[in-house]
Amino acid sequence: MTIRNQKDFWAGLMFIAFGAFFGGFGTQYTIGTAAKMGPGYFPISLGVLLMALGLLVSLKALSPKADAEEVGKFDWFVIGWILAGVVLFGILLTPAGLVISLVVLVAVTSYASHEFHPVSTAINALVLTIGCYIIFVWGLKLQFQLWPAFLIK
Repeated sequence: MTIRNQKDFWAGLMFIAFGAFFGGFGTQYTIGTAAKMGPGYFPISLGVLLMALGLLVSLKALSPKADAEEVGKFDWFVIGWILAGVVLFGILLTPAGLVISLVVLVAVTSYASHEFHPVSTAINALVLTIGCYIIFVWGLKLQFQLWPAFLIK
């Protein structure tokens, strides 16, 4: 048996590992029933679904009909930019507010792309900020500070 599509095979194994990890933590909580869910019900259910999806993806990668794809070398440059953007978002959210934090997140993580363009980055930041405002602040009524405190006073 040969692994015809290495990308899908390893992605499937990653799904299985993440599903087992989070599902395993869910077992530390009360599971409950479908009618009266406990705090462990959702992570266990999600973990099982993620593991099933991973198994399906991995098995499909072994099929002779699967597209032949190899896994390329690991690009630390890309991972560094993405992690830097997420860390900066977390650090800036409280002092700078949601809008500035999202713009910084998009700007920094856009450098991870080999096809970086400032105009598309600005459009992406605008759409993401408007979307987050509509979903989280307006729709779900979550209490986020939108702007830095010194601009509000």
